[in-house]
Amino acid sequence: MAKKALPKSAVPDLIAKLRTLYPNPKTELDHKNAFELLAATIMSAQTTDKRVNMVTPALFAKYPDAAALAKAEQADVEEIIRTTGFYRNKAKSIIGMAKALVERHEGEVPRTLAELVEIPGAARKTANVVLGAAFGLAFGVVVDTHVQRLSQLIGLTQHDDVKHIEQDLMKVIPQRDWVDFSHFLILHGRRVCVARAPQCDACPLNQLCVSAFEPAIGYVPAGEKRGKPLKKKVVVETKAMRAARAKSRKTAKAIAKLGKAVTARIKKPKH
Repeated sequence: MAKKALPKSAVPDLIAKLRTLYPNPKTELDHKNAFELLAATIMSAQTTDKRVNMVTPALFAKYPDAAALAKAEQADVEEIIRTTGFYRNKAKSIIGMAKALVERHEGEVPRTLAELVEIPGAARKTANVVLGAAFGLAFGVVVDTHVQRLSQLIGLTQHDDVKHIEQDLMKVIPQRDWVDFSHFLILHGRRVCVARAPQCDACPLNQLCVSAFEPAIGYVPAGEKRGKPLKKKVVVETKAMRAARAKSRKTAKAIAKLGKAVTARIKKPKH
């Protein structure tokens, strides 16, 4: 986590740079309407958007709306979405979601946070995704793993839990930008600030991100001397590297054992 906080005065510059990088921010979950987005978002837990997009065409072809999905057999839905992982729980959730929409909202996705979080499978994050992406309504900031990580690195929050991170972001990000800001960080986290190998040296945000410099000097206003971006490199250990490291440890232990034996002989009193 970043040791310094990005000044609130730097936030407009941050948003402007992100908007230049990603002029048309949107969710990467394929959907035609709010119902499809809600189902896709529920299925996106613990998997990638790409994987979800591989199963939704078949799912929505067979169950095009809430009324159809509410009548579905769980085994049939499970078979379609099996590759997304945790498919039994997800099938149960999206069928329950569809039944709730039919029973409480005439088959339509509600447009308030209070109503949406009462739908099976639609916790606050999911509700905010749907409200923002489908209706353009900003009731909060979506905090997924990318938003959590980048918010900490940039210096927008010092917290680890999602609830406090969202509150911190809502305090410094203008409400008109809440929906886009989440998309900005998600896209940036996937394309540039990749968790395993962040491209700090090439990142257009490196003069704003308090974690991109050594020593950490924090935000540098325009016109002042800039720090030198770090080139962060992550080495992925291969099987051969692991074997070599294990062999090295074994050799080191053997040498240490031999050394102890020699020392013991030297110190052994003569009779």
